[in-house]
Order: sequence, then C-alpha cells, then structure tokens
Amino acid sequence: MPVSVVPRVVVSGASGRMGAAACAAVEVADDLELLARVGRGDDLAAALAGADVLVDLSVPDASPENVAAAVAAGVHVVVGTTGWDDGRLDTLRAQLTATPSVGVLVAPNFSVGALLVTAFAVRAARFFSHVEIIELHHPDKVDAPSGTAVRTARLVAAARAEAGVGPAPDATRTALPGSRGADVDGVPVHAVRLRGLVASQEVLLGGQGETVSLRHDSIDRSSFMPGVLLAVRRVADHPGLTVGLEHWLDL
Repeated sequence: MPVSVVPRVVVSGASGRMGAAACAAVEVADDLELLARVGRGDDLAAALAGADVLVDLSVPDASPENVAAAVAAGVHVVVGTTGWDDGRLDTLRAQLTATPSVGVLVAPNFSVGALLVTAFAVRAARFFSHVEIIELHHPDKVDAPSGTAVRTARLVAAARAEAGVGPAPDATRTALPGSRGADVDGVPVHAVRLRGLVASQEVLLGGQGETVSLRHDSIDRSSFMPGVLLAVRRVADHPGLTVGLEHWLDL
C-alpha cells in the first residue's frame, strides 16, 4: 500500500496516557497527520479508511484484533501494547503472509535510552558470571515483568549461551515464593510497582571483585515519543514483522 506524502496516522488507545501523548506528538509533527483517535467502543474499521499507519497503544486483550484489522486493510502498524508473546507473534506472522507489503513493528519499548541499556547489557553479559534485572513501574501497569525486562533478559541469556557462559551459581536452598524473581531463560527478573514511577530498568552484572549497574529511568512519557515518531516514519520501509525498535537504530 503506497503511503501518503504526509502519512496519515490513527492512534488506538487514544484515551490512555501513552495514547494521548502519542496523539499530541503526531499533531505537532510537520511531516505527519493525525487522522483519527480511537478509544474503547469506537469504530476502528471506519477510522482506518484512508489511514497509512495505525499506532496501537490499547490493552493486551484488544491489541491482536486491532492489529489484524489494520493488516487486513493494508495499513502499516506500530504496536506499543504489551502482551505480545511468542504465540501472538506467530499468529501475526501468518496473517502478514496475505499482505506481504505491510510492515508491523512490535516494540516493547520506544525509549532510545532504554534500548541503549539493553544493547549495553547484551554486550557486557558474557563477561560476568551473574546478571539480574530489576524493573520498576507505576502500579497501574497490568503486566509483570515488563515486556522490556523480559526482552532484555532473553537477549542477555542468548548472548551468554552463544559465548558459552554457564548458569550463574546460586546457593539458595530455601526461599519465599517469588523472592528470587521470575526466571526468564535463566535470568532473574524482579518487578517493583510504586506510585510516582513511570518506567525504570536496572541491569545488574557481577563478577569476581566487581559489579556493574546499567540503569535507565523514564521520568515522563514524553521520553517515548521520539521513538514512536521514528517508528511511524519508518514502518512502511520494513515490510513484514519487526520485533524491537533497536533494529532500526543500528544498535
């Protein structure tokens, strides 16, 4: 589907905090047009008529249906909604075979700083015997651990496996349930929910006689908007499914 000279953007989940911020960011961008804001109960199919890109910032239960509707309509999609596990991604790949010119980005995080921390952690992980992740978010977040933390853990684990690094030694024999966090491919991930937070992640690496801490803090949702706009501008150039904005940042 050819994209308009000025791409026309629909935002689903527009009544949420991220959705409202995305609408505002698109509106002030000279090279983009906000075509429609879609909230719960609105007619997404009608909003997609004439659209070039859907930005889905809805809720996990609604996101797959929203994305499927856009793909069927030939509209490119940028997804920031959580809940896109391997099963959902596989279903989406199958849907995209019918519309091979459509591009879909599923991004666990749009913050360039957060993506850099993940990239640094992946580079560093093979040099240390231990890696653990702490993610901290506002208490209105519906999933734990965060999608960013899960993705970071999986990428770190893959890098360690490729380098031949074995499991981290841990002498724990008794523990209260959850005290060692969630096990994501062998990497412990701990989730904190606290009023006043937006989104933070810290990757802790430890070795003989030293530790390294890599931390990123989003103190306002505006930190995600440069990544959202970059994704909207580039998604049409990348047909098929891309998972992670870092692939378009030369990281």
